[in-house]
Amino acid sequence: MRYLLLLVAALTSAADRPNIVFFLIDDLGYADCGFNGGKVIKTPNIDRLAAEGAVLEHHYVQPVCSPTRSALMTGRYATRTGVYTIVRPGAKWGLPLEERTLAQALKSAGYETAITGKWHLGEFDRAYLPTSRGFDHQYGHYFGMIDYFTHIREGKMDWHRDDQPLKEEGYSTHLIAKEAVKRIESRDAAKPLFLYVPFNGVHSPFQVPDEYLKPYGSLTGSRQKLAGMLAAVDEAIGQIVAALDKAGMGKDTVIVFSSDNGGPPPGINTPLKGFKGSLWEGGTRAAAFVRWPGQVPAGKRISQPMHVIDWYPTLIGLGKGSLEQKLPIDGRDVWPMVTKGEPSPHEAILSVQTPNRAAVRMGDWKLLSLKGAAEDGEDDAPKKAANKKAKAKVTEVAGVQLFNLATDPSESTDLAAKEPERVKAMTAKLAELMKGAVPSGAK
Repeated sequence: MRYLLLLVAALTSAADRPNIVFFLIDDLGYADCGFNGGKVIKTPNIDRLAAEGAVLEHHYVQPVCSPTRSALMTGRYATRTGVYTIVRPGAKWGLPLEERTLAQALKSAGYETAITGKWHLGEFDRAYLPTSRGFDHQYGHYFGMIDYFTHIREGKMDWHRDDQPLKEEGYSTHLIAKEAVKRIESRDAAKPLFLYVPFNGVHSPFQVPDEYLKPYGSLTGSRQKLAGMLAAVDEAIGQIVAALDKAGMGKDTVIVFSSDNGGPPPGINTPLKGFKGSLWEGGTRAAAFVRWPGQVPAGKRISQPMHVIDWYPTLIGLGKGSLEQKLPIDGRDVWPMVTKGEPSPHEAILSVQTPNRAAVRMGDWKLLSLKGAAEDGEDDAPKKAANKKAKAKVTEVAGVQLFNLATDPSESTDLAAKEPERVKAMTAKLAELMKGAVPSGAK
């Protein structure tokens, strides 16, 4: 009888609720993959998935990594969580404990939940760790800038299983993929699976086994290494998708792919202006797509804008979970936009660095309002060490600027002086979105 109930539960899960796999790529350039115009780096597995689903051409994230991860996990802007910048090792803060996470919501809905990769939302207290925030299984590291082979950062090992220290060597991209495959193979068949795979590739340090460099002999330096690192990530994604197919889960799995922020050099964000750490499109618009055979139309490119906060209500909705909670949700369900061609559910989308530095997009128009210096969050290299990575920075001029992204995706022509009424309206909307913005939680 118990076996029959489990079988019925498994069949119900497959029929009514999809498995969910979310690939988050660290520091990926907007135009580095083939599906978004890349011509040099070979990403056949990623490109195939994109072709089988819908490319999200205007998918917004935060300028740096921890804030994007916070937005994904909560469906809430940084103005509510205080996660404006990077959570560094030992920092006495993280994603606030009163926040409900995507993993918690899906677990409550009956999902098995797992994270394999980089967490980056706090570790100074056990209450901030993944297994305390809704994940049944954890594997990987808490911070960026680890050595890809030894997993050491600033002299300390940063590698864990179920939030216990794990001494294990091997190229991290390979290990993350291997663990993800293991989670698929050993899953509880009576439950749908939420598998969150935040790779540390292609974030610096630029390290990759030599065999991945050979196809890119025409490139040099960090660009060659980044190419090899992205090729390794592509291979890893291929292995994970193959495991889904082998387990008979491929047609019942929604796959989301996104970068956590715009690429820094030597990543390429063409035709977008700026890089990681910036409120320009090159810092906040991510290479992204969603794929679910039979549900998401294949070969589609969606130009309607959305934000990473939208995956919280969208995925919880697909998983038949509850959106009832004490804290307000900023994200909107984008599934009708993705599957039926409906307009973006947003009147306005917020991009924010600090309570004084933000941008708002309304339709094709984008307004930037910049006051004071950006927080130290352009990279998460150790503060005491000089960051050697190339920085082809684009200066953000203080004040208000206005751009029409439909005609000027590179944000080259400021139209603020020619559109005073639009500036006034968008400034008012930005003030509305920023009202009550909490201070940074960084300590």
